[in-house]
Amino acid sequence: MKEKLVLAFSGGLDTSFCAKYLSEEKGFEVHSVIVNTGGFSHEELKAIEKKAYALGVAQHATLDVTDEYYQKCIRYMIFGNMLRNNTYPLSVSSERIFQAMAIVEYAKKIGAGYIAHGSTGAGNDQVRFDLVFQIVMPEVNIIAPIRELKLSRNAEIEYLKSKGVEDNWDKKSAYSINKGLWGTSIGGKETLQSHTWLPDEAFPSSLKKQGAELVELTFTRGEITAINGVEMTGADAIRELEEKASAYAVGRDTNVGDTIIGIKGRVGFEAAAPLILIKAHHLLEKHTLTKWQQYWKDQLSGWYGMLLHEAQYLEPVMRDIERFLESSQQYVSGQVTVSLQPYRFEILGVSSPHDLMNAKFAKYGEENNTFNAQDVIGFTKILGNQMKIWYSVNQPK
Repeated sequence: MKEKLVLAFSGGLDTSFCAKYLSEEKGFEVHSVIVNTGGFSHEELKAIEKKAYALGVAQHATLDVTDEYYQKCIRYMIFGNMLRNNTYPLSVSSERIFQAMAIVEYAKKIGAGYIAHGSTGAGNDQVRFDLVFQIVMPEVNIIAPIRELKLSRNAEIEYLKSKGVEDNWDKKSAYSINKGLWGTSIGGKETLQSHTWLPDEAFPSSLKKQGAELVELTFTRGEITAINGVEMTGADAIRELEEKASAYAVGRDTNVGDTIIGIKGRVGFEAAAPLILIKAHHLLEKHTLTKWQQYWKDQLSGWYGMLLHEAQYLEPVMRDIERFLESSQQYVSGQVTVSLQPYRFEILGVSSPHDLMNAKFAKYGEENNTFNAQDVIGFTKILGNQMKIWYSVNQPK
């Protein structure tokens, strides 16, 4: 009787190789699973299911964790205005954890003793998958054929061809595309070197609109709850904003950073909605939070983002930071106006009942209603007292 194996399956070259290799060469009963975090349409999911059965899997399952991914991760990344290296909205970093957790729970459900994934030995995903599997199901056996066999893409293509599997792999191998609710990553060719850059055609969205378009975003306690006055869930709002902004080819960039395994990595991405939401939310916080709330949020958000990127989502301190982030959002409510333009966006202004930039108290540089000139003179004397003492004692030149 064949042993059950659950394969994390996307339908790409690596996982297609794994499906064929693990069933025919290793003799496993392969159960392929794709976990949708918001990046696949119904038609794409059906096509991937068809491909899995064509490769000979015993059973294929489609799991959707989009809402869970938003509730348990994305909204905290918005609360924290999280951009790794001030650039990247942690698109793949965050979704891999939720894909891994869904896969391991499915393995438990069907009684599988093995889990496989198609990660190479040179990236972050292998650690993310392995770590979640080890923590949630420590007794499971983990197999990663591409990593273990050190296979090149050409070797995988030749193997599949030898098994009669043709899928135009040569034309599909230029870039590795990963699309999710929180952005699309693009890797390969130009991103493998420091001095080259992705061409326009490498990005999934092309420029379709000219001119400018104003969009009003409504936040309630830090969460996006409406676009142009139309109320919707957080996940739906992200999809709606992405559709609007991607028509202007907004949200393109390239991130360079340190990987979990200690090497430098470079990846292109397109993430219109994440970048706009983070910048809009950040401006609203500048108007509604005190300076010390902003300061400590920045410290903890930086740690949260780094730990999330490095596969530490299940570390208990992450729940502690989430409670802090959630508490900080009590008065982060209001509307933010955004201008969409070809290849860029502008955050124009905010309207909030909790705006601390309140003319009743002062107008910066013009008018003050909360203290008088003598108050300022006394305050300044005390503020500078320790510096005056130091200069008096030391008399530096």
